[in-house]
Amino acid sequence: MGRGKIEIKRIENSTNRQVTFSKRRGGLLKKAHELSVLCDAQLGLIVFSTTGKMYEYCSSHSSMQQIIERFQKVSGTRIQEYDNKQIYNELTKMRTDTDKLQASMRHFYGEDLASLPYNDLHQLEETLENSVSKIRARKNQLLQQQLDNLRRKEQILQDQNSHLYRCIQDLEQHQQAVMEQQKSMEQPLLDMGLYGDDLGRNMLHLSPLSPQFHPNRLQPTQPNLQEVSLPRHGLQL
Repeated sequence: MGRGKIEIKRIENSTNRQVTFSKRRGGLLKKAHELSVLCDAQLGLIVFSTTGKMYEYCSSHSSMQQIIERFQKVSGTRIQEYDNKQIYNELTKMRTDTDKLQASMRHFYGEDLASLPYNDLHQLEETLENSVSKIRARKNQLLQQQLDNLRRKEQILQDQNSHLYRCIQDLEQHQQAVMEQQKSMEQPLLDMGLYGDDLGRNMLHLSPLSPQFHPNRLQPTQPNLQEVSLPRHGLQL
């Protein structure tokens, strides 16, 4: 199966875009080299990435400068040329602006103030006061935000503390109820044990001793022969 057609549009993901650029740039340079070698063509290729990096390729038997000059001659366009005097003037202007900016930065740091006149000092003071006011306003805003965040955290912690306190109270009440229930169940058993012991003792006291355990009375097992006396002189038949 062949690959589906890819919609030609800008790739939004930067990573995918960079990977695609690297792959297709290599393929483009390869095709340019093949075209130059196979067809003996003068070829110049310049590619700039999104980061500003330049990639170029030109035929082996020519240079990029020659190809650009030939392009200008054929197309009739010319690249603007600057003489040395114009470049020097631009550099001088840029150097002057840089010196002014550096001097202004030193003035803001409180350096080299002796050369400034009164009006410049007054303007510098107003600028610094406005800057300080903006800085303080921003600092107060950040402090207020931090204070609000801390208050919200405090409220959250208080709510959590109250919830935990209620849970502990409920747990203690439940434990107390369980202990009272256990006591109420154990009390009848204790009462029954005490009454049973007393009842046993009373029954032992009230029951009469059997004759064999009486200490002062003996139970004869045979009749006393001496008590039953026969007359010595009985009737004679």
